[in-house]
Amino acid sequence: MASSGNADFDLYRPSEEHDMLRDSVRSLAEAKIAPFAAEVDEEGRFPQEALDSLVANDLHAVHVPESYGGAGADALATVIVIEEVARVCASSSLIPAVNKLGSLPVILSGSEELKKRYLGPLAKGDAMFSYCLSEPDAGSDAVGMKTKAVRDGDSFVLNGVKRWITNAGVSDYYTVMAVTDPEKRSKGISAFVVEKSDEGVSFGAPEKKLGIKGSPTREVYLDNVRIPADRMIGAEGTGFATAMKTLDHTRITIAAQALGIAQGALDYAKGYVKERKQFGKPIADFQGIQFMLADMAMKISAARALTYQAAAASERGDADLTYQGAAAKCFASDVAMEVTTDAVQLLGGYGYTRDYPVERMMRDAKITQIYEGTNQVQRIVMARNLP
Repeated sequence: MASSGNADFDLYRPSEEHDMLRDSVRSLAEAKIAPFAAEVDEEGRFPQEALDSLVANDLHAVHVPESYGGAGADALATVIVIEEVARVCASSSLIPAVNKLGSLPVILSGSEELKKRYLGPLAKGDAMFSYCLSEPDAGSDAVGMKTKAVRDGDSFVLNGVKRWITNAGVSDYYTVMAVTDPEKRSKGISAFVVEKSDEGVSFGAPEKKLGIKGSPTREVYLDNVRIPADRMIGAEGTGFATAMKTLDHTRITIAAQALGIAQGALDYAKGYVKERKQFGKPIADFQGIQFMLADMAMKISAARALTYQAAAASERGDADLTYQGAAAKCFASDVAMEVTTDAVQLLGGYGYTRDYPVERMMRDAKITQIYEGTNQVQRIVMARNLP
């Protein structure tokens, strides 16, 4: 999308097509995903109904270019899909979000052969993609990873453990970062596509989490996993750079998820305070309640503007994308935590029970401040990349 004027203030305003997309995704989410959200959370099971509905409507991986069988959606359209799904079920929103996270390294740096081989099945809904960067001892300090990939003829042999892998065990494909030259630090890390069916790939037990319980988070074990050398993404030693470039784009999808969670909480709280009566009138009539709702709405509006602006930067490939993505993710996730906490407060005792969705939204919101880089790390990133 072409920039007009100063890119710092050039908001990417949704077009009529984007508005139509929002309406259709919201209708689908409310009809096909929302009815299962509480059950998915309570049982900690994968939201298969959501996956089936998203695939049936070509919304599971909208970012895949048309040339590989995808919808070819721009960055804002992808944000809108994730936002609207997250509004009713945060776990389900990780289907389109992590499909982008896992496959974007292939899109950004992969060979044409690799793109054709893996993006086609993803676009069709025949496979999901996950992203393997973090390890037990390498979280924020990702350069400290220990997973190794050793060249052996026309193959690489991978050994190591990846932790906190979203949708692990469900996804068929995994972008794996591994050390190919320990002496070169970040420039000695390479990226590979590993398939779930590869011999030596296995998974740990699902983590018992506070929120997003419907999205499995597991360790991925690589035990002498031999893969063809042509499954390397980009040139040897460029994996870490690809990983960081990927996060510049995909942190915006976490902002979108946070935005959706916050909007869902506000929408529910607005309806509740109009119906709940105390002292002979709806509690929505009390100024204290009105001020809380106003602050919640104001913060969400600001988060949406920042997120959409970052989506514009992603689409254009702006020089300040690293800052924009970090700022959107950090601000929107902080807002999500504040808004969902206030929504619980507005519902009083009812908000604290699982009979109402805002307590789930509050639990789900917390992870958005942590994954794809904690908000403390985001502030470091912003400070180092001030526009």
